[in-house]
Amino acid sequence: MKQDAIQLRVINSLSQIAEDDWNALLSPEAGPFLKYAFLNALELSGCVGGNTGWQVAHLLVEDSESRLLGAMPLYLKRHSYGEFVFDWAWAQAYEQNNMPYYPKALSAIPFTPVRGPRLLVAQTANKNEVQEILVSGLKTLVNQNALSSAHVLFPESNELLELEKQGFMLRNSVQFHWQSIGYIDFEQFLADLTMKRRKNIRRERASVAMHKISYQHIPGTQATRDDWAFFYRCYENTYIEHRSSPYLTEECIQILGRDMPENFHLIIAIQDERPIASSLLVVDRPNSKAYGRYWGAIEHIPCLHFELAYYQAIEYCIQEGIQIFEGGAQGEHKMARGFLPTALQSAHWIADASFSNAVKRFLEREREGMAAYVDELEQHIPLKSSKVLL
Repeated sequence: MKQDAIQLRVINSLSQIAEDDWNALLSPEAGPFLKYAFLNALELSGCVGGNTGWQVAHLLVEDSESRLLGAMPLYLKRHSYGEFVFDWAWAQAYEQNNMPYYPKALSAIPFTPVRGPRLLVAQTANKNEVQEILVSGLKTLVNQNALSSAHVLFPESNELLELEKQGFMLRNSVQFHWQSIGYIDFEQFLADLTMKRRKNIRRERASVAMHKISYQHIPGTQATRDDWAFFYRCYENTYIEHRSSPYLTEECIQILGRDMPENFHLIIAIQDERPIASSLLVVDRPNSKAYGRYWGAIEHIPCLHFELAYYQAIEYCIQEGIQIFEGGAQGEHKMARGFLPTALQSAHWIADASFSNAVKRFLEREREGMAAYVDELEQHIPLKSSKVLL
């Protein structure tokens, strides 16, 4: 593949390319969040684009005949909401020096702190070459548009090598994931926990059971528009209670339920024959993973969140033979429910040299603090014998 035969192109809508062409770039490990259907639903429903602060700017690598060789999901951001890797302090430092931090370039899955490929390459293309072109093209886009920086959140480990080679600085973060070791039921999972954690979970489940709640598990392929509408009512209520606005719209949820139902699983809590709460799992069967995305309730019952979003989901994973359940970003409280700390990394490139050096020093100090934090977490591992996952 000759360099002069390659062209970079930015598109402001995924609809500008064919669904099959985009999905052909995805490896079997890519998971559901990078599917055309998922990203396109965010655009069609207005969750990104418009006045959301997420300007669509997907970066494409094409050959001289406009065949897609590679791509990067990309957005120009005018704020730092919905990212889960926090750079508000960097933005404040820019502002204090009368420099604009926004817009910035962000390669990530909106509102979704999940590790996955960010440098997508066609199977027939030279992977190293296309990845190099994508990263250098991202930096060029930043410079040509006078952006402050570029950020690649939760990429795959092998992509970090190319990013670091081209001057990106790595930043560590920790999430909490549940992992099966071949459990046959929930009781066997509990048996692996320390006595303190086992007793705590049983106490929480018993407190919910006193309210005579049953649970309905609905595969996405069987969910109706009414099911999705009820889930959205619960999801929206969570944000209202925290005096904020939901990232997703009901239209987006309905589109996702229609276009990729095989990747969703609803869990609904029912009391007195009336649904009162719901949680949503995204399921990646080829990679034996499930992701807890959202939950909500229209009535408050103590510990129902833990039952619906964690324990029912873990039971589902055990029943379906799913190996890993990611319960979402952050949340040390998850450790008390059998989740283990898991290290992830993101990559950051700052255009201004002086600020880049300042961020580099910040990240060096942060890494030391993160290492100490991980050491502290290991002292509270909920299992009888385990360690931080890599």
